[in-house]
Amino acid sequence: MTDGDDAVAAARKALEDAQAALAQAEAAAKAAEAAPAPAAEPAPAASAPGGPLDAAAVDAIRAGYAFDAPALEMGALVNGDARADVPIRIPLSMVNRHGLVAGATGTGKTKTLQVLAEQLSSAGVPVFAADIKGDLSGIASPGTPSEKLLARTAGLGQQWTAHPSPTALYALGGDGIGVPIRASVEGFGSVMLSKVLGLNETQESSLGLVFHYAKEQQLPLVTLDDLRAVLQYLTSPEGKAELENLGGLSKATAGVILRELVAFAEQGADVFFGLPQIDTADFFRTELGPDGVTRGVVSLLEVRSQLGRPELFSTFLMWLLTQLYASLPEVGDVDKPKLVFFFDEAHLLFADASDDFLSIVTQTVRLIRSRGVGIFFVTQTPKDVPGDVLAQLGSRVQHQLRAHTPDDAKALKSTVSTYPNSAYELGEVLTTLAIGEAIVTVMNEKGAPTPVAWTRLRAPEGSMDPTPDATLQAAVAASPLSAKYAGAETKGAAAVLAERAAAAGQAAGATDAAAGAASGATAAEIARAQKKAEQEAAREKKRLEQEAAREARERKKQADRIQKEVVSGGLRIARDVINGLFRKR
Repeated sequence: MTDGDDAVAAARKALEDAQAALAQAEAAAKAAEAAPAPAAEPAPAASAPGGPLDAAAVDAIRAGYAFDAPALEMGALVNGDARADVPIRIPLSMVNRHGLVAGATGTGKTKTLQVLAEQLSSAGVPVFAADIKGDLSGIASPGTPSEKLLARTAGLGQQWTAHPSPTALYALGGDGIGVPIRASVEGFGSVMLSKVLGLNETQESSLGLVFHYAKEQQLPLVTLDDLRAVLQYLTSPEGKAELENLGGLSKATAGVILRELVAFAEQGADVFFGLPQIDTADFFRTELGPDGVTRGVVSLLEVRSQLGRPELFSTFLMWLLTQLYASLPEVGDVDKPKLVFFFDEAHLLFADASDDFLSIVTQTVRLIRSRGVGIFFVTQTPKDVPGDVLAQLGSRVQHQLRAHTPDDAKALKSTVSTYPNSAYELGEVLTTLAIGEAIVTVMNEKGAPTPVAWTRLRAPEGSMDPTPDATLQAAVAASPLSAKYAGAETKGAAAVLAERAAAAGQAAGATDAAAGAASGATAAEIARAQKKAEQEAAREKKRLEQEAAREARERKKQADRIQKEVVSGGLRIARDVINGLFRKR
């Protein structure tokens, strides 16, 4: 056998060995597919920022999220790959300790919000959320499965099934698809209105005086027209004295407020103010589904048409929270919240806010927990939320942050400093999180923070696409709330002031008519009246003269009588004296 033959034989043998090995591999693969998967821990990834964690760290996280009571399933730990055996959860009883969902645009915040809302609804907890872009409306429709979706959810240990959540749709003032939701200007309050008008603190204080004046004068502030009418009256000549009596309100400041109010109304904001005012009790509804499960109704406030007025809808949401706080009794710690309120685009709420406004927000967040309401702020970075508010948020879900600018880097550093110590290099991890991943820490059942966990979040079971407008419109038409809030009542201070002005005008008209009638009398009538008056004066003069003459005659007679009596008496006395003298002789 030649060297060439040996080479060919060796090559043939190598090929046969390779084919045999391939056949064995294929057989092993088929056997593996047919057999149950082993429960062995997946091999860690070769490299990942801040990870993978060692076994002890994984066990600590597993133990930190193992709760006995009901919990919301957030997703699974990421340690090189998703660890379905290490679920990341939030105790249902801790949801009313509030939370934060943060992250850059497009990193999955809205889907996280949808996952939380769906699970809360399934637990019988009503939800309220603002649907900023219309994305959340998909929660009203069942999701659509796909191979990619099912592979992802299986890797998280999520038994994914498509189902919608019961949904109620609202729209500010009816501007959009939804039941009209309104507030009276008086109910909205001077502090909230000052925020949306962009007033400074001096102007805010002055607006408070106007509200006080309207209440004292029984001028209901229902619409913006009512407030405008009161301001116009106070700055008019007729209201000048009352403006001065208010003390801290100058005509110049009142004029500034009036101009801002007019501009605000011209932007279309007047449709949000009126009656009937929304009844917050409608946010606490539940529905019994065909599967026999009682689910909380998800109330969505559509604000797509109001994106040009972010201060308005964000402040309106804050007003709703204050109304909830005022209407609910104290309940203390509860097994599950009575309502969870998602505050999307929260940075808009705090931008350029006055001290009084921030005080209202801080106090409401602090105290509403004991009324059974949980609040989740959704924004881009934790620094968007004031420190006093951020300190009260027990659950943190932080999606990817970007550090492309010095300001971004500063925000990243600030965010890292707010987390408990962990085995992660958070500064690196937060900038490399994939879409649908987040750094999570929550409060456990004892109120202590759980370990920081890199989490791959669950997928929503409702649609990830917006529900078609036609479907939403049909749902609104069928809602029992449509009839309740359909008609807008607007009579308030403007109508009252108009009625008072009309009454004053009628009184002035009556006076003018009387004066006109007098001026229309003829000269003859005036002459006759004058002659009659002169005749009566002459008769009265004659009577008085006759009376005076009679009294003079009476006085003369009396004087003559007295004189006669005096003379007669004097003669008698003289005679008696003389007679006495003659008798003595």
